[in-house]
Amino acid sequence: MEKYLVPLEKLKKKCNPNLFEYNTTEDLPTSRELIGQDRAMEALKYGLSIRRKGYNIYVSGLTGTGRNSYSYLVAKEFADKRQTPKDWCYVFNFKRPKFPKAISMDSGQGKIFKKDVEKVIKDIGIEIPQTLTSKEYENNKNLIYTTYQNRAQKILNELNDLAKQYSFIFRQTERGILSIPLKEGKPMTDQELDNLSQEEIEELMKTSGELNQKAFDYVKRVKNVENDLIREIKNLKEKNVLHVLNNYMDIIIEKYDGNDAICEYLNDMKADIVRNYDMFMKEDEKNYLEGIFFARDRKEDFMKRYQVNLFMDNGGKSSAPVIREMNPTYYNLFGKIEYVNEYGGLKTDHMKIRPGSLHEANGGYIIIQAKDILQSSQAWEGLKRAITTEEIKVENITGLNVISETLRPEPIPLDIKVIIIGDYFVYQLLYNYDDDFRKLFKIRADFDIEMDKNEENIRKIGSFVAYQCKEENLKPFDKEALAAIIERSSRIAENQNKLTAKFNELVEIIYEADLWADLKNRDVVTKEDVDIAIVKKNFRNNTYEEKLIELIEKDVIMIDTEGEKVGEINGLSVIDSGQYVFGRPSKITVNTFVGKEGIINIEREVEQSGSIYDKGVLILGGYLGEKYAKDFPLSLTASITFEQSYSGIDGDSASSTELYALLSNLADKPIKQAIAVTGSVNQKGIIQPIGGVNEKIEGFYKICKLKGLTGNEGVIIPYQNIENLMLDDEIIEAIQSGKFNIFGVKTVDEGIEILTGIKSGKLNDKNEFEEGTINYFVQKKLKYYSDISKEYE
Repeated sequence: MEKYLVPLEKLKKKCNPNLFEYNTTEDLPTSRELIGQDRAMEALKYGLSIRRKGYNIYVSGLTGTGRNSYSYLVAKEFADKRQTPKDWCYVFNFKRPKFPKAISMDSGQGKIFKKDVEKVIKDIGIEIPQTLTSKEYENNKNLIYTTYQNRAQKILNELNDLAKQYSFIFRQTERGILSIPLKEGKPMTDQELDNLSQEEIEELMKTSGELNQKAFDYVKRVKNVENDLIREIKNLKEKNVLHVLNNYMDIIIEKYDGNDAICEYLNDMKADIVRNYDMFMKEDEKNYLEGIFFARDRKEDFMKRYQVNLFMDNGGKSSAPVIREMNPTYYNLFGKIEYVNEYGGLKTDHMKIRPGSLHEANGGYIIIQAKDILQSSQAWEGLKRAITTEEIKVENITGLNVISETLRPEPIPLDIKVIIIGDYFVYQLLYNYDDDFRKLFKIRADFDIEMDKNEENIRKIGSFVAYQCKEENLKPFDKEALAAIIERSSRIAENQNKLTAKFNELVEIIYEADLWADLKNRDVVTKEDVDIAIVKKNFRNNTYEEKLIELIEKDVIMIDTEGEKVGEINGLSVIDSGQYVFGRPSKITVNTFVGKEGIINIEREVEQSGSIYDKGVLILGGYLGEKYAKDFPLSLTASITFEQSYSGIDGDSASSTELYALLSNLADKPIKQAIAVTGSVNQKGIIQPIGGVNEKIEGFYKICKLKGLTGNEGVIIPYQNIENLMLDDEIIEAIQSGKFNIFGVKTVDEGIEILTGIKSGKLNDKNEFEEGTINYFVQKKLKYYSDISKEYE
C-alpha cells in the first residue's frame, strides 16, 4: 500500500515568500495589468485596431476573469489616441418640415452655434418690430399710400364722369366701391330711396345694371391698384426685414462659411423669416384676452422652428468616448422622439429628439452585456441594422394611436466599434443561429480561467495586490500574506501549477484580510489574516455542510469509517451551494446474483441520474465482460445504488467506486470502510481524473476526524489528480503525523488491492488469474453464475 501513497511534498505546492522583492506591498511596484490573458488581450487589441466594417468584438469568458474591466481599459487606451467626435445638432427643415436635418460640426462648436442662433433670433425679434414702426418706414409707407391713392382716385373720377350720365355717383367704402343714385345732382338719402315708387325702383335698378356693366373695367382697375398697393407695402416690409437680416445674419453665415450644411440652414432660415416676418411683431393689444393667449401659443410653437437642438455635445472631451451601456433597451441605444399632450393630441418638434448611447459612443466604442441586449429582440436587431447600414436612425417603435404630428429625423452616420461581453455558450448560440452575428462580430477575445504558475505571474499578482492596496486605501500585505494568496489562487484553479484568473475571488480575500488585520490592530496584513478571511468566508456559507455532518454524526446518514464490509464502499461527491463547494461522502452498496439483466443502477431506473452518470455505469459492464468473461457468457444481475440519496446525481466520478464495490461483492471479499474512493474508470480498467478532488478529500477527512482518526483512514484518488492537490494545512499535518492517507492509483487493480489488502492478480500462461487473488475470485463467481444459468436454461 505504501507504494501508492502520495508523497507529502505533493499534497500542496507552497509559494516561496522570497519571490517577492520587498517585505510588504508598500514597496512593490503597482500594476493593473491583466495577468495571464495574453491570447485574449491580443485578440482584443487586434479587433480594436481594425477600422473595417464587421470587425466588432465578442469578449467571452466567465465572470470575474476581468473581461469587463479590462475590455474597458483597453478600449479607453485606444480611444485616447483618437480624435474627439463631432458635435451634432438637429434643426428645423424649412423645405420638408417633417424631416429635421442633422448638422455636424467640430467638437465644442455645437454649443457656440446654438448660442449664436439664439442671439441672432433674439436680436432680430427686437429689431424687426422697431424697423417696421420707425418714422422712416412710416414715411415710405405713407408715400406709397399717397401715390396709389391718387391713382385710385383718378380712376374713380373717370368712373364718376361716366356715372353722371346715368345720374349715379361712385364712392369708395370699407365694403368696396358702391354706386349711389343722384337726385338733382346730389346723392339720394335713405328716406328718398324709401319714398320711390315700384316703377321708379325698377327703372333705377335697370339703369344701375347698365352702369355696372360699363363700370366693371373701372372697378377692376381700382382693385388692381389696391392689390398693387398691398404688394408694394409687403415689398417695403420685406425690404426692411431683409435689411435687418443682412445686418445680423450675414455675420453668422460668414462665421460658419466652411460648413456648407450650416450655411444652407441659415440661408433657409433667412428666407423663412422674410416670409413670416409678421410672427416677430407684437400682438395687437385690442384682441380679447383669450385670443391673445391662443396667439401667444401659436407664436411660441411657430418660433420653435428657429431653435437649435444641441443633440450631441462633445465639447470639453479630449478623446473618443468609451460608453458602457448597462441597460441596452432600444430607446436607450437609439434615442427617441418625445411627445407632449396638447388639447388631447400628441405633438412634437425637432427640439424633442433625444440621443441614445450609440450617439454618445459614436466615433468611439460601446460595451454591452450580451445577456442584457438579447433580452430585447428589437434592440439586438436594431444594433445589427445600425452596424450594417453604418447610420443611426431615431424613430419610435411603439404604437401611438393619437399622434397628430410625426417626425422622421435625418439619420446620423455611425462610426463605432461594438464590444459585446458574454459567455462561451451564448457565443456558440449566436454564431450557429444568427448569420448576421458571424458577419458583424468577426473577432472573439476569450478570457481564460487560469494561467501558468511561474515566477513572472506570481510577481505580477503581487503588483496587483499592491495596486489594490493603493487604490482602495488598504493596509500593506507582507510576503507571507502574498504567498498565502498565491496558494489560494492555485486552490481556486484546482492545480498546483496554475493560478486562477478569477481575480474577483482574490479581491474578496484581499478586502476581508485587510478588515481582519484592522480588527486585530495590525498595521500590516499577515498570513494569519488571509487564513482567517478564507475560514470565515467558508463559515458564512457552510451551513448545509454542517447540517450534513451533524446527520452523519447522529448516524441518521450512515457512513462507516472503520471495519470491513462486502459490497459496500464510501464514494465521494461534490455539492456546490453557490459561494461554497464541499465534498460529501456517500455509501454505495452492490448486490449481485444470477440473471441476464446485467448491471442495474437504481438511480438510473428511477430517473434520478444524469446522462454522464449513466454512461459511467454502463462502462462497468464492458469492463467485466472484457476482463473476466471472454470464454463464457456473462450471466449477471447487479444492483447498484447510492444509499440515502434522494436527489439527482450526475457525473462519472463514482464509476470506479461502484466497480470496486461490485468486485468486492463478486469476490466476496470485504472492503476497508476507512478508505473512501473517487475517480472515473474506462472499459479497460484505467482510472481517469475527476474534479473537486480537494473538496472530496477534505469532506471525508472531516467525517473521519469527527468519528476519531486511527491512522487507517484515507482517500483513493486518480494518479492524474495529484497535481490538483492544494489541501488544507490541517489535513497535511494529519497525513504527516500518520493519521490520514492519500493514495494515487492508475488502475482498478491497484485500487482494489488497497481496499481489500488482497493482491489483485494477473493472468498466467493458461489465461487464468492467479489463485487466491481478487480477480481469481471474481472470475470464479462469474463462471459459477454462468454455469447455473445454463442449468436453468
